Amino acid sequence: MKKLLVLLVAVLLVSSLYAALGFKIGVVTGTVSQGEDEYRGAEAVVKKYGKEIIHVTYPDKFMQEQETTIARIVELAYDPQVKAIVICQGVPGTTAAIRRVKEMRKDIVFVVGVPHEDPGVISPAADVILEVDTPGRGKTIVELAKKMGVETIIHYSFPRHMSYKLLAERRDIMEKTAKEMGINFVFVSAPDPLGEQGLTGAQQFILEDVPRQLAKYGPKTGFFSTNCGMQEPLQKAILKHGGYYLEPCCPSPTHGFPGTLGISIPEDKKGDMTYILKVVNQKIVEMGGAGRFATWPVPMNMLFVEAGVEIAKNLVQKKVSPTNLNGIKLIVTEAAKTKYPKAALEARTLSPYKNYYMFIHKSVIFGVDKF
Repeated sequence: MKKLLVLLVAVLLVSSLYAALGFKIGVVTGTVSQGEDEYRGAEAVVKKYGKEIIHVTYPDKFMQEQETTIARIVELAYDPQVKAIVICQGVPGTTAAIRRVKEMRKDIVFVVGVPHEDPGVISPAADVILEVDTPGRGKTIVELAKKMGVETIIHYSFPRHMSYKLLAERRDIMEKTAKEMGINFVFVSAPDPLGEQGLTGAQQFILEDVPRQLAKYGPKTGFFSTNCGMQEPLQKAILKHGGYYLEPCCPSPTHGFPGTLGISIPEDKKGDMTYILKVVNQKIVEMGGAGRFATWPVPMNMLFVEAGVEIAKNLVQKKVSPTNLNGIKLIVTEAAKTKYPKAALEARTLSPYKNYYMFIHKSVIFGVDKF
């Protein structure tokens, strides 16, 4: 009897460590190599909700392995306790997977962060879409460059990314805004990390091309890349050779910076963006990068996973509707403030899609702003 009581107490203690959903939520992210922020976001929700979160990853070569991505999403729906699925990033194949799931489980709620598929494709399929305000950044990134004293912007991308509607729109807005502000805008085609040269080839290109562009356009050159895997080599090259790092493709204090700077974040500080901003700032200043590196103080992809789970929970519990802008914004903002108390996100929907939410935050410049 005593052993049974001890076991029961132990079970209750372990259970009390986790918040209770009363159902399961599937979370689908990339691996650490393709999207560390969203992977860490998944770890955070597993830590919060325990076994009620089922975390799976899509393949690194997701363009070539779309059927694998689809299969992993569909497999989650076979568990009758799964009532919602959160996907970030919404790589190609996401819409097809949602449609397959809906054919057998119309009750499952889908929240998709950072969709790669066009709004007109993903919006009718998913319940809620979360994205940074990509077109809006076409203006804010250039305004940031002007503030930093940049005279030329190098925009690295490749045909696959430029086939994405919002990424192409942002690029066009950047070019237009740069012209209006008297900044030279240069598009440079880089190798696709999912192409023949792979991620290593794409990263090597960045390391070699940054000094070439600086030699051509001078030290007041700012750089921006649309690819996650290019951020660390871009940051390293700018630290070594000069120039300006405008922002990560997926704004975050943790996107590239810890790896670039050799910073190890303590386990108890991984969600504390104020702490991370301070240590990144200190290191960048020490390495001579003050005033030349910028980001958002909120890790957006990580946020979309964590807030996505909260949105999914509220959708399942009928506490918010998919088209409630104020309700969705409140959930995302509350999640953001757990990481960065001064978070001040602006939100809008992408017309005409009332369930497609886009968020933007003011940038911070290391060595200039106070944290």
